Amino acid sequence: MNLSDFYYDLPEELIAQLPIEKRDESRLLVLDKKTGKIEHKVFKNILEYIGPKDCLVINETKVIPARIYGHRADKEEQIELLLLKDFGNNEWEVLVKPGKKCKIGSEVFFDADGKNILKATVIDIFEDGNRKVKLEYDGILNEILDQIGAMPLPPYIHEKLQDKDRYQTVYAKTAGSSAAPTAGLHFTKELLAEIEARGIKIARVMLHVGLGTFRPVKEEVIENHKMHSEYYEISEEACKIINETKANGGKVFCVGTTSCRTVESAADENGYLVPKKENTEIFIYPGYKFKVMDNLITNFHLPESTLLMLVSALATRENIMKAYEEAVAQKYRFFSFGDAMLIKE
Repeated sequence: MNLSDFYYDLPEELIAQLPIEKRDESRLLVLDKKTGKIEHKVFKNILEYIGPKDCLVINETKVIPARIYGHRADKEEQIELLLLKDFGNNEWEVLVKPGKKCKIGSEVFFDADGKNILKATVIDIFEDGNRKVKLEYDGILNEILDQIGAMPLPPYIHEKLQDKDRYQTVYAKTAGSSAAPTAGLHFTKELLAEIEARGIKIARVMLHVGLGTFRPVKEEVIENHKMHSEYYEISEEACKIINETKANGGKVFCVGTTSCRTVESAADENGYLVPKKENTEIFIYPGYKFKVMDNLITNFHLPESTLLMLVSALATRENIMKAYEEAVAQKYRFFSFGDAMLIKE
């Protein structure tokens, strides 16, 4: 398939700049993946579509304040680092601006209250221009990032976010993502409690979201695109919930493309899950046969993105493009802080 098959025209004013006041009062476009039928709801109406035999899969990753601003020893120019992936041993893949100033051996210093509290040394340069850095600091890195870091909001968001927690799901637990699993932003603690009160099981998985998921596809033939790897974990308990749901004839609802990519990466060819902790480079596009996920709760995605290709694999490209055309016509809010979509059977 060609990249241009996944283009749609989006007026800039429909790109949501701030989250709405109440998470579960965003709009919800419901798409029947087989018939293409569309309904217009409010997110809290999601309860109408999930039954007691079904399960919900959520991604418990937590966004870190991954955008940090430092300087070289001469303090002449600001250097921005965006932490992307933790390799362990205090080594990270980072995006650097301006990159030309950061050759191998370059040092970047980060200060708080006039004192240096973090140093990053460039130890490698990747093919795509990203750097590998070694971090040096005293104390706990997450506490240092809370002091000096900013939430890594996507470049299409220009408004300043007053409350950092609004770019975090209410169930975020394990720090490590450089972007939020945004479909989960619509859930409140009250809504999750209501889901569990109805006997619907919640399977908790973890995939640390990197920028690879959001990188533009540059290959005209989409099959030639290579995904960046992302680390995920799926526990024995989550596997048990999902496997039993499938065995009992229930539906698996994934909250977001990251939860989808986690369960599809961990499943064997029969859709059976076993506990795993590993990296995935899974790229889902039309023609892919889903092994675990039945229904998907998601946001509206960028034109020509891998995420738009993933939802097209679930509901067909034709149904998705018609649904997006309807969403534009109805002035839904798009992308990270935007409205939601349920793709269901």
